[in-house]
Amino acid sequence: MSEAVEQVSAVLDRMGAPPALAPRLAAALGPGGAAELNANPWLLLRLPQVTVEQADFCARRHLGENARPGDPRRLSALTAHVLRMSARRGHTVVEEKRLATLVGQLGVPRPSDALEAAVAEESAVVLESMEDSDDDFDFEEGGVPEVPDTERYYALPDVGHAEQRLGDQLLRLMSGNEPIMDSATAGETVDEAAEKGGFTVAETTRQALVTATLRPVTVLWHGPGDAGEVARALVCLGAIATDSQVGIAVAAPTAQAAAALNADLAAVAEEPPVRALSLPELLSQAPVTAGLVVLQESMSVGAARTAELVSSCGDETHLVLLADPRQAPSATPGQVALDVAASRAAHAGEVAAPGEPGPIAELALGVADGDVPDVAAPDREVVRVPAASAEEAAHRVVQLLTDSIPRAIGVDPERTQVIASREDGPAGARALNAACKERLNPGPGAHGGLDVGDRVLLAADGPGYGPGDTGYLREVGERAVVELSDGRRVEVADPSALRPGWAITVAAAHGGRWPAVVGVFPPEVPVSRPQVYTVLTRAVRHVSLVDVTDGALATGVRDNAAVQRTTRLARILREG
Repeated sequence: MSEAVEQVSAVLDRMGAPPALAPRLAAALGPGGAAELNANPWLLLRLPQVTVEQADFCARRHLGENARPGDPRRLSALTAHVLRMSARRGHTVVEEKRLATLVGQLGVPRPSDALEAAVAEESAVVLESMEDSDDDFDFEEGGVPEVPDTERYYALPDVGHAEQRLGDQLLRLMSGNEPIMDSATAGETVDEAAEKGGFTVAETTRQALVTATLRPVTVLWHGPGDAGEVARALVCLGAIATDSQVGIAVAAPTAQAAAALNADLAAVAEEPPVRALSLPELLSQAPVTAGLVVLQESMSVGAARTAELVSSCGDETHLVLLADPRQAPSATPGQVALDVAASRAAHAGEVAAPGEPGPIAELALGVADGDVPDVAAPDREVVRVPAASAEEAAHRVVQLLTDSIPRAIGVDPERTQVIASREDGPAGARALNAACKERLNPGPGAHGGLDVGDRVLLAADGPGYGPGDTGYLREVGERAVVELSDGRRVEVADPSALRPGWAITVAAAHGGRWPAVVGVFPPEVPVSRPQVYTVLTRAVRHVSLVDVTDGALATGVRDNAAVQRTTRLARILREG
């Protein structure tokens, strides 16, 4: 146990809180966390598992009569607690009236005092935007139109500032950025690249590529069956970058997504003019000097991470966000691609492959329309596996991973990812990890519950890796050595950044792609349409759906569409 954790644990003990909270709380509070907690026991609310009632109990025990309901420390902590809960749901900001209502529901008689306390203690920031209006300025009716009122939003400082930074950096790219080529030359370059590669691109794709060469920021939409067309589009963009001598950088959110994209590129061209890197790998090379930067799977990348990428780009960079709008939004706050397109400050195009979709894409499109149809899968691209109980589901998962998929599909366990719709429960990721480890790499868990040879999920940033990367633990010494899906080996200094990775949640899987996927939907867990769609689109060749929901899977897909997130990015871009 580190000294910082020991110090936090001692404070927790004095206030009657479980010492088991110490590692996570020490990480959340950072250097000097023990002293901060000692002075403000309501900082316990930094952990999602701690309730307001529990924090109040510990505060009374620690502070005695000084633990008053109106204590500014308490009011600030309650406001920040609401903002953190909102951020976990993907919101970057909360509108002022909405925040006051939520804080009031925690028993605060004057929510305005709590909001003021949070701003004073710098646990929240206030951000303003103009009210949305469809009215254009019209000077013909006499007089100058009124300027719209401003709306006030509150945010966690890091979340709010990250979204503002992203907006400012996108506006930087949008101002004074020259076309890479004129439209005629760009179109000719696309045609020449396609002819040289022996393929064709759809006319909509061709137009979208021309737009990307003309406009500084472009969102290119695609669907679940368009991986080949996306690869062809990237080959053409590579030719444009080569002919114009601006250079190109292509990033995917994770190492496994980059590996899958490079396989797509190799299938299109013997010597592809572009090579995809993982986003952490590209950011480790900052500043990014390429004049054309493409982010694939951008729906999975939140505002803060995208801000890092855009900030690393030069003033003349053209940014292209490749996105499937039907996917779930990012696990972290924001909805970047949707907001950029909605702002109307950037341009949008479509990369669309002609022809009939394959079985996985057909099923995904059905889910996007609110249905879970039966699809013809002559090569067993899609397999539905009903299960009567969570325990049976866990047995089926291990069977699929170690026997059925390798034998019938030819994809070994190392290239198959189990994705669960929840973390806990008998068919959640935690239980499935234990079952898979017992079968594939049994051991005592000598290194924080892990052994060399275990499949791992990285849950933090480091040199060349980032959250969502998966791989195998190869060495454990002063640093852990993990072999990622793309074959690179990275050193991980903090062992707490490693999680079991045989089975991962949908949020952790978003941004990754694997040859085969086993999606698990256990009972009594709400299922949403974007969640199921995202699981399906993680698979390249095969998906098995283990369904323990007794009909709730179809009901959730039908009834639970996407929930809108509250963000400011579109407004920042419109106001810029």
